[in-house]
Amino acid sequence: MDNRQAIGSWLSGPRAALEDAGADLGYRGEQLGLPEQGPGSIARPGRRLGALAIDWALCLLIAYGLLTHGYKPGATGNWALLVFFVLGVLTVGTVGFTPGKRLLGLRIVSEGGGRLNPLRVLLRTALLCVAIPALIWDRDGRGLHDRLARTIEVRA
Repeated sequence: MDNRQAIGSWLSGPRAALEDAGADLGYRGEQLGLPEQGPGSIARPGRRLGALAIDWALCLLIAYGLLTHGYKPGATGNWALLVFFVLGVLTVGTVGFTPGKRLLGLRIVSEGGGRLNPLRVLLRTALLCVAIPALIWDRDGRGLHDRLARTIEVRA
């Protein structure tokens, strides 16, 4: 392997390096029994980030307009985080998606099927508010917050 290949494998990530070495990792969600594309498949990072941005903007708007009235700009972000937590627990716990996820065609499902456990929704949302677990992904594209809560974000 020359330097260009080594640098190229580092830039494209470990998945591409393993696939170049001949390992068959399959598609994202295959280990979970999900389809490769279409409804029920693993949500792509772009849609997930877009839904998160929509939800965060909505929470900022609520915090700014209803709680701080724009008088305390520094406090608006803290209140928005609390609104984000409450929004996530209530909407994901009841209907399986937040407003941003609904707009972008995503939903949260339980790993084994069936209804979402309220404690798992609470754990997932708390870890999402911390942000670090959401930045650590597995080979299926699920964040650590989803793995620990045993949930999957899929296309609706």
